[in-house]
Amino acid sequence: MKKIEAIIKPFKLEDVKEALIDVGIEGMTVSEVKGYGRQQGHSELYRGAEYVVEFIPKIKIEIIVSDDSFAQKAIEAIASNAQTCKIGDGKIFVYDIDKVVRIRTGEEDEEAL
Repeated sequence: MKKIEAIIKPFKLEDVKEALIDVGIEGMTVSEVKGYGRQQGHSELYRGAEYVVEFIPKIKIEIIVSDDSFAQKAIEAIASNAQTCKIGDGKIFVYDIDKVVRIRTGEEDEEAL
């Protein structure tokens, strides 16, 4: 089992969600997060005063998949639908998952997905 975590631009969420559904991903967790990488924030003007926005709003998507083939499909769906070819498009992280337990039924591992 794999956990895929993706940090993307907020306006790309719907495109990524639809692409994940198309490849058979049934569930995901979505969080609003803030951060920066190479972008290093940016400056904005508000009522004539300039201020620095250090942390840029992003979306974090988390999904768990049963095997490497699903993981690869999910990675490709996220990467191709989140890309704008501009700085700040985001990152995808992949982790191994040792165990999953569905709290309601006690099902474990792939049955719990």
